[in-house]
Amino acid sequence: MIGNYFYNESTRNIVVGFGTIFNQIQLAKKDSSGNVTQTMKVPLAYGPKQKWLSRLTEDPNLNKKVAVTLPRIGFEISGLEYDASRKLNKSIKVKKAINGANAEQLKSGFMPVPYNVNFELFVMAKNSDDALQIVEKILPYFQPEYTVTLREVPELDIIRDVPVVLNSIAYEDNYEGDFASRRAIIYTLTFTAKYYMYGPVTSQNIIRSVQVDQFTDMPTNIPSREQRYSVQPKPADVSPSDWDAEDGDFGFNETSSFYEDAKKFDPPSGEDT
Repeated sequence: MIGNYFYNESTRNIVVGFGTIFNQIQLAKKDSSGNVTQTMKVPLAYGPKQKWLSRLTEDPNLNKKVAVTLPRIGFEISGLEYDASRKLNKSIKVKKAINGANAEQLKSGFMPVPYNVNFELFVMAKNSDDALQIVEKILPYFQPEYTVTLREVPELDIIRDVPVVLNSIAYEDNYEGDFASRRAIIYTLTFTAKYYMYGPVTSQNIIRSVQVDQFTDMPTNIPSREQRYSVQPKPADVSPSDWDAEDGDFGFNETSSFYEDAKKFDPPSGEDT
């Protein structure tokens, strides 16, 4: 079962959704009179804080990489954990009717598993005012959560609002060495995103006819067939998407046939034998 290939990109989607929250933050530079002299979009990238600190102290010459520019925002996943408080009934299935290439099919998957993914967001700047501008553009939106909408499983057309909770804020002034050394003021914000992981999605043809043969319970070696009960939707070409919550069911045709023989229905041939 575990060896079957599937990939719903659940964790990738929440990482992309989390980064999207912070990818349009603007920073303004002002002169001594308070006039705006420059505006810039703060760069955002995925990666650990140690990576940016290493790039920050890199000596930019012809033989080495260019040092990283500040201000900058970085983020990374710090852990995953199961959330038992949001556990769903694992035997229930999510279903979605689609039109296949040859016939209408029904796709389904079991209820998702709740997980929390923890993020660390780093706001790095070389002066305090730049760092505070960025932080103040983030904090008012988290009280303490901010909701991002994700299309979790396109095959099942599942769209869900995922809360992203702000847990804590830490501050550090990473300044070492002489006055020529570069300074980095870092705010570290930790978040928890409450999302779901989905299993494999399976597909099957829609059942449009049900047939049941009833036999007498007689003390003989050959039971006698008495009745055949059949049910088909009305109209016959109706789709599950035609269901109307207000008008209710679209209807069924029910038929009964009576027999006095010992024949049985053969599904491969579709005949009584």
